[in-house]
Amino acid sequence: MTTIGQAIQTSSSIAAAIDAIVAEIEEKTTPITEVRGPREELTEAYAHLVTAAGESRGWPLLYPMLGSGAGRGALVELADGSVKWDLVAGIGVHFFGHSHPQILRAQLRGALEDTTKHGNLQSGTVPYEFARKLVELAGRRSKLSRAFLTTSGAMANELALKVCMQKRSPATRVIAFEHCFMGRSLTMTSIGDSAAARDGIPVTVAVDYMPFWNAHAAEQLGGKAAFIEASLRQLETYVKRYPDGHACFVMELIQGEGGFNIPDRDWLVALMEACKEHGIPVWDDEIQAFGRTTEMFAFEYFGVGELVDVFTVGKMTQACAVLWTDAMKPRPGLLSGTFTGGTSDFTVGLEILQTLEAGRFYGPEGAFAQHQQAFRRHAEALMARHPSWFPAVPGTPERIGGVGGMMRLTPFGGQKDKVIAAAKAIYDEGAITFWCGHGPYHLRMLPPLPAMELDQWPAIFEVLERGLSRVAA
Repeated sequence: MTTIGQAIQTSSSIAAAIDAIVAEIEEKTTPITEVRGPREELTEAYAHLVTAAGESRGWPLLYPMLGSGAGRGALVELADGSVKWDLVAGIGVHFFGHSHPQILRAQLRGALEDTTKHGNLQSGTVPYEFARKLVELAGRRSKLSRAFLTTSGAMANELALKVCMQKRSPATRVIAFEHCFMGRSLTMTSIGDSAAARDGIPVTVAVDYMPFWNAHAAEQLGGKAAFIEASLRQLETYVKRYPDGHACFVMELIQGEGGFNIPDRDWLVALMEACKEHGIPVWDDEIQAFGRTTEMFAFEYFGVGELVDVFTVGKMTQACAVLWTDAMKPRPGLLSGTFTGGTSDFTVGLEILQTLEAGRFYGPEGAFAQHQQAFRRHAEALMARHPSWFPAVPGTPERIGGVGGMMRLTPFGGQKDKVIAAAKAIYDEGAITFWCGHGPYHLRMLPPLPAMELDQWPAIFEVLERGLSRVAA
């Protein structure tokens, strides 16, 4: 015997209808093959839409971009009929690109449920299928054993902080890296190292900041060992200044908003082991980095999973979660909330996890590594053609950076106004990028690699070159 719900989910007629819908969308999006400008008859109406969208939230859109609801792979159609390369994918949210058949099927399966949202009090089965798969994958190379689901990356981080604070009560301080970004909630903006994000609001958490790994600074100090020793001395200073006062050390293993900064593994391990000696939980924030290195988890990429106590994930996974080890298990009642997420968050999130697990994406010869290599080859060729666009950046010798699906390029000396102008000029030419860093600033790309082919990079760099040339002129 099956339930009515199971009968709906396994219905052959519904499956055929889903296949028909996906096939129709694939046929309709077939003409989306390259960048193109807006359709003249749509430009006036589109301008009104963009203005209205800005007015509805109180300030203009950063880019005058409103999607039509269609795309194909790394190409997205806007509501004015134009098509652009989507190289930032909503800061990684759309990592599988646009109108991806597997994602479409998962979305449509999500529509079969009797409710839009799932909650902690009343829930269907699919959120816990997602959670079990996430824990299974995370537990391969870590001690992470449980997951709690929530609605956003910032909320996942809020819950992680609660888990750490309860475990270390009455400790209230947090250790974090300089240039970190934690989210937009009141507490997370207190921890994040951005004064602009805290403009006009109070700081609610006491934070002690540690310098992030910097190869140039290490060289100035006399080498990696000297930099590690200096970092450990700084950590020890905080521990002695506030005995038993720290609830956790939160670490973006690869900094996102801070500039796609990638640390040295030995330095990372030294800090994590020092935290263990002092009983300070290590919280690994992979809201932006998850899935995008040459391993599924950044802690796998660095081989530090056994040293992670608490972990947060979101963005690419659609559904968001905090995970912890058995030793960090919170007491009942600490974590709750009305929503865990929408049904399609979990059907799509589960599809993404299973696809990443089964695919050809990871490892030194995987697709993500190959895309990173292709990006670097074309970036190096661009720099060779236009050396004046890429002057040396003090303290940041590398003007091409990143790993896997996290890519950065540093034109115009990393000057904020010129990098932002370059991103906007590139948008006008037909590609969506963004920026990151706190000085120097970088062009940031989180392209939808699972939906891309290596032979698309030449066309992408033609657009980047046209945009950069406008700013250089």
